[in-house]
Amino acid sequence: MTTRRAFLAAAAAGLATRAAAQRLPVRKAVLISMLPAGLSYAERFQVARDAGFEEVECMTTPDPREAEQIKLAAEKTGLRIHSVMNRNHRQSPLSSADPAVVAEGLRGIETTLRNARFWGADAILLVPAIVDPQTRYRDAWNRSQENVRRLVPLAAELGVIIAVEEIWNKFLLSPLEFARYIDDLNSPWVRAYFDVGNVVIAGYPQDWIRTLSKLIFQLHIKDFTFRDRHARFVNLGEGEIDWPAVCQALREVGYSGTATVELDGGDLAYLRDVSRRFDKVLGG
Repeated sequence: MTTRRAFLAAAAAGLATRAAAQRLPVRKAVLISMLPAGLSYAERFQVARDAGFEEVECMTTPDPREAEQIKLAAEKTGLRIHSVMNRNHRQSPLSSADPAVVAEGLRGIETTLRNARFWGADAILLVPAIVDPQTRYRDAWNRSQENVRRLVPLAAELGVIIAVEEIWNKFLLSPLEFARYIDDLNSPWVRAYFDVGNVVIAGYPQDWIRTLSKLIFQLHIKDFTFRDRHARFVNLGEGEIDWPAVCQALREVGYSGTATVELDGGDLAYLRDVSRRFDKVLGG
């Protein structure tokens, strides 16, 4: 005869099994800027591991000695570097009309690509263009595509994906447009780096996910609130993003890569809390 204790244990095990099955098959990563400053790279990476993260997104690092320190830290701690964020796409956008600005931008992206290869990362994050009072939308589109095409041979040679991200730069304002931008480039080395939080102010991330579908190569995760007059990014679970809908959309398109949380930084206790919230997000 089944005892009440045995029944409750079996029920709990069943719930745990279903929860594990429902969790998205996504690796948890943290942005390097979220890790405590003032520590060595090895110490910072160990904090990330202790908090429950599996991977890290680093930044463009021109100094070879510093790049070597980062590589050794990743090897020592087992925290894999999965992506490298290009640093200078705001200062030197590929959409600029100034050839000198574009040349500087291209040099920075080439360094980012080589960092990625050196660290064993799959992709770089690139904001391809910025629309401003001096740069018309059409010009930003055409110039940036021309310059991204110039980078594709190096990306192919190094085996690193150029993952284009949408940010608040008055460019790539809809999921249809984002998909078309990547499709027009017509290269397996150019994909989408989709930021769930960046689109909430003007759309629904689950809609963007279904539209971009297999074009998505990487994800940024953060939450957003409209609860007061100062709409802002907030910690996971404290905003209005419909995480079950987002997870369902990711399941439908078969996403199984890495998701990187992008929030303010903090100490180990803070990062552990973020990691726990991240697990809830991935569980829908």
